[in-house]
Amino acid sequence: MKNRNMSAVRNFIRYMLLAFGTIVFTLPMIYMISTSLRPNGALYEYPPRFFPRIEALTLENYDYILSQSKFYLNFLNSAAVSVITIVLAAAIGSAMAFVLGRFKSGASSLLFGFIIITMIIPGTTMIVPQFELATKLNLVNKLFGLIPFYVSWVIPFSTFMIKGFMENIPNEIMEASWIDGADVLTVYARIALPLASPAIASVSIFNFLTAWEEYPWANTVINDNSRRTLPIAIAGFFGQHQFTQWGYVFAMSVLTLIPVVLIFVFCQKFFVEGLAAGGVKG
Repeated sequence: MKNRNMSAVRNFIRYMLLAFGTIVFTLPMIYMISTSLRPNGALYEYPPRFFPRIEALTLENYDYILSQSKFYLNFLNSAAVSVITIVLAAAIGSAMAFVLGRFKSGASSLLFGFIIITMIIPGTTMIVPQFELATKLNLVNKLFGLIPFYVSWVIPFSTFMIKGFMENIPNEIMEASWIDGADVLTVYARIALPLASPAIASVSIFNFLTAWEEYPWANTVINDNSRRTLPIAIAGFFGQHQFTQWGYVFAMSVLTLIPVVLIFVFCQKFFVEGLAAGGVKG
């Protein structure tokens, strides 16, 4: 009886902590959505309200954002850059992970150690040399000039995550493929990639978020309004006409979150499988 009571107390404390954490993490999003449904000036009313009055709810902020043709252009810019980034990162990262995970040598260990080192270098410290490189390669103020840098940022993480899955592929499968006369590319394309697809999918979600939400580098090298991505477009409302239009900022932020939410909803299976399988030795 005592053990049962102790278990009930532990469960109660656990659920209370989970509930508290859920509230803490969801309140900012709830506030963002509620603010996007108010007129711009309502944010400065006194006393302040966390939830707007029902009669004060309005879609005028969304109407304004959706009526702007530049929003759709910025959306397409972000989508193009993000999709190309995750495709290239998946191809390069999985290939590197296959080589590092299946062909052990001193050189592969040294290369993997170098990859780990690059993961701990803060990205902001590389802005100046990256800008110099972008200038020399004539990639400044070009939308697709963002892609090589985004890919180079996410490849170390992608390789690190996928490498564990490549190492967990049963040796029997690999050996049977070699015996049947398959070359390296065939084994990689027909054996390794399908088995590592949960890892690639879960890593691609993180890579998509990196490219979709990135602001400092895009703001540094993109000056043309027609080439700007969504984070830069959102920042454009700050201090506009000496007044931050918070209703527009939050409405555009909510619209920007929709693709992210949809990806998590439809790719949740791969995401969970990828994270779970990463900790299992086969």
